Amino acid sequence: MDLQNKVAIVTGGASGLGKATVEKFIAGGAKVAIFDMDEAEGNAVAKKLGSNAIFCSVNVTEEQSITTAIENVMAAFGAINICVNCAGRGGGATKTLGRAGRFPMELFKNVIDINLIGTFNVLTQCSEQMALNEPDEKGERGVIINTASIAAFDGQRGQVAYAASKAALTGITLPIARDLAYYGIRIVTIAPGLFETPLLKNMTPEVKKDLAKDIQFPARLGMAEEYAKLALHVVDNIYLNGETIRLDGALRLGVS
Repeated sequence: MDLQNKVAIVTGGASGLGKATVEKFIAGGAKVAIFDMDEAEGNAVAKKLGSNAIFCSVNVTEEQSITTAIENVMAAFGAINICVNCAGRGGGATKTLGRAGRFPMELFKNVIDINLIGTFNVLTQCSEQMALNEPDEKGERGVIINTASIAAFDGQRGQVAYAASKAALTGITLPIARDLAYYGIRIVTIAPGLFETPLLKNMTPEVKKDLAKDIQFPARLGMAEEYAKLALHVVDNIYLNGETIRLDGALRLGVS
């Protein structure tokens, strides 16, 4: 899909991987709606990027919040062509059973609610609008990109909820590709490794170096721009569909 003048929604777009994607898409000629709960950062990013960016305050665990935001995007830009889901949370570093007892079910449900159900709710509502688009010369109407994690494959101790939510995102990728093929809508999931994001901002350089010790090459944490570059390529390459792509420098997580 040619990015020029297309309309993208990016959840978690006020920071980290999402923000880098918003910036990359705007630079490529797209119009972008930033879905995020951080109103101060979201509005600041949108203001900095100009009239082709808008901010929508969205809680992905609330269906009406998503619906209202999508209505605002349609009113502002008239279509939705691309959906990139970066919104998510960590799993709390809690073991299935440990000294503090068994894993709290409320925490497990919350991680699943945000990372899996929230992502699915956004992409289904976006796909409903994409299906209304006129197909381009290649028959394409839309592109969906979800964000999993290498924890989906290499989940460590204390990552049971997080790994479950991310593994589910990889598991739904092919069925969704098959479901949406009729409409000319593609879906690809990106599974990042260890990246320089706001979640790591308080870590010292020594701690970050230790985290990166098992990354094969390049032997460093990933940069948000590298995620954004892959997202841009997914949009551009029509033959990418129904697949999960690891973006991790050949890192394979150990037990902990």
